Amino acid sequence: MPEYGWKGVGDSPLSGITRNPWNIATGPGGSSAGAASCAALNLGCIHLGTDGAGSVRIPAAFAGVVGLKPTYGRIPAWPVSTMGFLAHLGPLTRTVTDCALAMNAIGRPDIRDMTAMIDRAPDYVDGLKGGVKGLRLAWSPTLGRDVPVDPEIAALTRAAALAFRELGATVEEVDPGFDDPIETLMTIWSAGAALALRAAGPAERARMDPGLVAVAEQGERVAGAAYVDALLNQRNALAHKMAQFHARFDLLLTPTLPLPAFEVGMNTPGHGAYGDDWTRWTPFTYPFNITQAPAISLPCGLTGAGLPAGLQLVGAFGRDALVLRAAAAFETARPFARIDAPVGTA
Repeated sequence: MPEYGWKGVGDSPLSGITRNPWNIATGPGGSSAGAASCAALNLGCIHLGTDGAGSVRIPAAFAGVVGLKPTYGRIPAWPVSTMGFLAHLGPLTRTVTDCALAMNAIGRPDIRDMTAMIDRAPDYVDGLKGGVKGLRLAWSPTLGRDVPVDPEIAALTRAAALAFRELGATVEEVDPGFDDPIETLMTIWSAGAALALRAAGPAERARMDPGLVAVAEQGERVAGAAYVDALLNQRNALAHKMAQFHARFDLLLTPTLPLPAFEVGMNTPGHGAYGDDWTRWTPFTYPFNITQAPAISLPCGLTGAGLPAGLQLVGAFGRDALVLRAAAAFETARPFARIDAPVGTA
């Protein structure tokens, strides 16, 4: 994984690159790259990742596995992340049932984490039963933004979203109606990077990923008032907007990512459609770190090149069991593609 999980791909000056088992010429995304690749290869049932802007869901989508970012505080964290209230812990697994099992095991209070939920969590495995009949689902292919979505990804995710109609849910195409919160994200993110690197001197920084150092230097210039405004006012405004949205819709469905996996070792795809910033090809993941709501990425098919696509299900704050229940219904109706051995050449 990248240093401090700072970006959405899986390379690091310390550990090199992580490859995607579906095609080892591509990357599995990040930051939880190794967890996703190991899950795809069935190297264990449960793998743990961290998600500050999509770092569980991004590699889940690229590697064709299940990746859940639970409601913030449902899985306790210690030591706490420097990324403030953005960073969630979450499981990456091959099946929704394994994901629910993981939540049963690790979704418990811990007195060392003051933000950890103290209520008794439900039995997530038992909660997988019941299906989605009668649920109100919103399908948003771009979150209402001018996002270049790969045509194959667009077709696969749309078909997956509409498949919920066959399961008894209502599906309406509608956007949640919020502006891109990238500035909110980067204010908190860069300040967290600055804190993480605070003790690193010039010699240490010279050995680090230059992109991480640049983000930390950006964070050193963030004013205290701007940080508090992003952490409290802007974050609460978006959370309130989504709470109103979920009063109408039980779940929001989006593509997890607008593109399939791309060349390993790159921060962005080489064709330039997303510029040189990894956040530009992750526009559907980071808003829900800001709201702290549960979101899961599910495999929903393969492109013509044999690369996975991911469908994201987003629930209201605290509705992790509902997200998993809908995910289980989808998995039963649309069994996930599996991989038995790495594909491609280095």
